[in-house]
Amino acid sequence: MPTSHPHSPASPTRPPDSPAPVTTRPLPGPRLPLAVQTMLFGSLRHRWLPWLRRRHGDVIALRIYPERSVVQLADLDHIRTVFGGSPELFHAGEGNVILKPAMGEHSVLLTDENVHKRARKLLMPAFNGAALRGYRGMIEELTEREVGRWPRGVAFSSHQRMQALTLEIILRVVFGVSEGPRLTELRTLLRRIVDVGPVDLLGWHNPGLQRFGPWRRYALTQRRVDALLYAEIADRRAAGDLTGRDDVLSRLLTVPPAEPGTDSAGLSDAELRDQLITLLLAGHETTATALAWAFHELARDPATLRAATRAADDGDEGYLEAVAKESMRLHPVISEVARKLTADVEIGGYRIPAGHTVMPSIAMVHHDPAHHADPLAFRPERFTGGGPAAGTWFPFGGGVRRCLGAGFSLLEASVVLRAVLSRYHLSPDRARPERPKARNITTVPARGARVVVSART
Repeated sequence: MPTSHPHSPASPTRPPDSPAPVTTRPLPGPRLPLAVQTMLFGSLRHRWLPWLRRRHGDVIALRIYPERSVVQLADLDHIRTVFGGSPELFHAGEGNVILKPAMGEHSVLLTDENVHKRARKLLMPAFNGAALRGYRGMIEELTEREVGRWPRGVAFSSHQRMQALTLEIILRVVFGVSEGPRLTELRTLLRRIVDVGPVDLLGWHNPGLQRFGPWRRYALTQRRVDALLYAEIADRRAAGDLTGRDDVLSRLLTVPPAEPGTDSAGLSDAELRDQLITLLLAGHETTATALAWAFHELARDPATLRAATRAADDGDEGYLEAVAKESMRLHPVISEVARKLTADVEIGGYRIPAGHTVMPSIAMVHHDPAHHADPLAFRPERFTGGGPAAGTWFPFGGGVRRCLGAGFSLLEASVVLRAVLSRYHLSPDRARPERPKARNITTVPARGARVVVSART
């Protein structure tokens, strides 16, 4: 399997078994000011990063706020070094610092080493095989209710409808219910938190900006979300039937103390808040976007739509899962993962200093013809049979920090695709495909993946 990009700078000749030389040359990359690189990365990374790879090769040094010293990696061997490396050396929590203002310092996404292990252990039962089997009926019920309301013969944003559906599903998983005035308000506020652009992110890490305009509105929204979550936690603590419930909040409230002198319920309210908001935000937005892109592609590809419709009729969830996986490959919702170095490392013949953040690029690997033939074509068949080579598809990250909710996301996607395709025929609202657009840390369809549905005949 090729392990370097055809545009990578040539390496000097050396004996086949000798280690790669480590250069003291500066890491390759653009020399633009931090502010310019931050804006290009935030708004145009899906175009800018492939251009940088063609110019500089598989190791690209960037300066991006707030991480500042960032190194993008596009070579599979380099990425394997990161995913297979020690989590004590490659800190994923510190690498996700951009999320800290929204998700909190205790979030499973923001912690490292023993603190992360504990958080992950607490959340794993909610996403293991038995739990997934228990969620299927709930997902089917909520999906049927949602798609039954879709307008026929009129173009609409499938992304908006998928956001609404996946939020309902994760609310049920997290709280056990999705109804009541508190959750009704929370539902509205969470949509506002998700719907932020690259400029809005600057205010997350700059308290001074939070006194003005959109940044102030965002800060007020977040404070109200926190108040609702803390009120829900307080009410649930007072419930007398926690051990009989299987929602995530009830599970977390029955955790034994970590050490003498800690809260009797095991986790503080702040720790609970951070895990809940992490699940609510990360647990619905990425799946919603992947499904919207899938509908966008199916509506424009009659042959693949026919194959997916047959799979829905036959109950072939293997093919429907392949549709979801191909959507995630062609349109990565998150374009890279991040690990902050606690010590110097050697990657690709370069010494990368401690304190730098290395970013294995999901998008550049997914779109590399060395790993995926005709990479810009939508072909779910890539994921039937043997599937693509190991390591060439990683929308959920890799190594010990692979996303806890990967199985849940794929189950959800398969159930939703089956419900929609069993009921409707899809067509595009116009011939021209939608372009990708950067939104918060994700890349979404610029017009909402607009489709037209009609009853199947």
